[in-house]
Amino acid sequence: MAGIDDFVNKQKPGARFVITAQMLRMTPQQFDSLAQEWMEDGGPGFDLAGIPHRVVVDGQFYIARLTVTRHGEQT
Repeated sequence: MAGIDDFVNKQKPGARFVITAQMLRMTPQQFDSLAQEWMEDGGPGFDLAGIPHRVVVDGQFYIARLTVTRHGEQT
């Protein structure tokens, strides 16, 4: 299973890209919890760059996709 670092490291510094629950093989409920943390504290190597996309599961809204921007190279 690919981890979030695998997806982030494939991107160039400053690149804007999408992370989805499906990419990480998570349910929307699992991804929503993780995405909430990233929204508050920033993600591992990226920042939120857009409005989160939500899906409805059993009448509840959950974040299923985030658009993010990779951090620049650290020197």
